[in-house]
Amino acid sequence: MRSTLAALLALLLLLPLAACTDAAFVAPSRPEPVAAPPTERPRPVAWRLARQGGIEGYADEVSVLPGQSFRLRVSTTAPRFTVRAFRMGARAAQVWVSQPVKGVRQPPARTVGGMVTAAHWKPSLTVDTTGWAEGAYLLRLEAAGGGQRFVPVTVRSASARGRVVIVNAVTTWQAYNRWGGRNLYTGPGGFADRSRRVSFDRPYDTNGARLFLDLEQDAIEVAERSGVPLAYLTNLDLTPKALEGARAIVSLGHDEYWTPGMRAAVTGARDKGANLAFLGANAVYWRISTDDRIVECDKESRCRLWRESKPESTLVGQMYDCFPAEAAYEVSRPSHWIFDGTRGRRFPGLAGVETDRVSRGSPPNVRVLAESPVNCGGRATVSHSTFYVAPSGAGVFASGTMRWVCGMRGRRCGHGVTDAAAAFTRRATTNLLVRFAKGPVGGPGGAGTVRRAGAAAP
Repeated sequence: MRSTLAALLALLLLLPLAACTDAAFVAPSRPEPVAAPPTERPRPVAWRLARQGGIEGYADEVSVLPGQSFRLRVSTTAPRFTVRAFRMGARAAQVWVSQPVKGVRQPPARTVGGMVTAAHWKPSLTVDTTGWAEGAYLLRLEAAGGGQRFVPVTVRSASARGRVVIVNAVTTWQAYNRWGGRNLYTGPGGFADRSRRVSFDRPYDTNGARLFLDLEQDAIEVAERSGVPLAYLTNLDLTPKALEGARAIVSLGHDEYWTPGMRAAVTGARDKGANLAFLGANAVYWRISTDDRIVECDKESRCRLWRESKPESTLVGQMYDCFPAEAAYEVSRPSHWIFDGTRGRRFPGLAGVETDRVSRGSPPNVRVLAESPVNCGGRATVSHSTFYVAPSGAGVFASGTMRWVCGMRGRRCGHGVTDAAAAFTRRATTNLLVRFAKGPVGGPGGAGTVRRAGAAAP
């Protein structure tokens, strides 16, 4: 009895100390996961930026396996900063927070051969992902005084076998990244002054994760809510080995820049029965090279359009056609299984801002599921959603509009998109993922003939 009382007294003496200790604050080199007990659902967390600016940084790895480490290079005028890591899934969950780190203002960006880089920045802290689940993550840099910025990183899957692979289009993120004043489209002197090579060794512009949040996050949320087994990769991770045994591969809202190796890996997976989904437009457009954290695309010489040698339509089912596009999305085959349980056939604003259509190179059995009349800067054209079945039995869906993922936000997407579009795109995407997770679609539902613009639906 006396020993029991002594133990209770010792426990009570420890309670005040535990109450005053924040167990989430740990040394940067030894992060610890912070998760809800298995019997509880994770509670929603405030992951968005409270105030943008005052701090910026980048990770020295685009993706890591669970348990691997990466370094953050951070620049801020604040005396100290903190980092919080959020897994962006069905709902955001905070998994880690650093102890306060001394703030350092790093040297200005350097421009080397027209390429902006911050590779000369010194590492600020190391992040260990032990205990982190596979998935897409945002690290929120928080400067003392309130400024914040995101750094994206993917904790990739070691195996895709039996799973639906979600692919972060990091080469496209970097192509459009204007941090330092240059990207593959523009520079200080405009188009003629643009970069021919862009580096991952620099922060992303604006909030630090603009293209991920605009064109990918909502689709990842829908995928996780669907309940299908998922794997996570970036497009830099696309190799035959990484895709071995995958049930499906999902390209998200804007996946424009592909190396020959990326395309060969995805084509090979399709030809072995892996279903494909392209939830955007303008995919597989530029043929690029990558080396040592650099994306190279000299559009006057070495970087060419895929359609000049191997049209993207032979893989996607259709090809890029229009920018800028602003149109209503119109379903032409509502009985297709992809649209089971959806309501409505016409959705304002959902076709845009770039659109695709069936063209040369499209498989002969491609079916048009939606055909939306588009005014493309005075040129009359159409936007298509398509589906075909490859000889392997793999199904391939392409939305044909860059607003498919944005539409999952309904009115928050803007452009006249309604909440009805959110219900439509979310249900259609869920149908697609659930069916694709079962393996090759094969047989009925994929056969048919190409329907050119203006032709009657088959």
